[in-house]
Amino acid sequence: DVRLVESGGGLAQAGGSLTLSCVVSGITFHDYAVGWFRQAPGKEHEGVSCIVNEDGSTHYADSVKGRFTISSDNTKNTVYLQMNSLSPEDAAVYYCRATWGRKVAEGGDGDRWSSLYWDYWGQGTQVTVSS
Repeated sequence: DVRLVESGGGLAQAGGSLTLSCVVSGITFHDYAVGWFRQAPGKEHEGVSCIVNEDGSTHYADSVKGRFTISSDNTKNTVYLQMNSLSPEDAAVYYCRATWGRKVAEGGDGDRWSSLYWDYWGQGTQVTVSS
């Protein structure tokens, strides 16, 4: 079975940092892309960042560019999301998702940030940011 398990969420102060982890099992990690999405109460799911494990290419939503960094450790089947300069607007449940890497590499942002584009997802981890 495919499993994605997120961790690292918690409470941070505005301007602070958190690092989220997503451990993936049940797929050939190298062939897949892993993305981070978030959902705040009353808001739509929002694509945040994703990485294509085959070539290391990364993509970011405009709202997090320059503040968030996604990385991947293929030896641990783990993807990280380093979040800096957090603001209350970043508070949400963060989910990691996985899909075939070539789809993400060859698709556009309209595809990458669509929930329907991703095949597998985890249970989420809560990020709270105090002002």
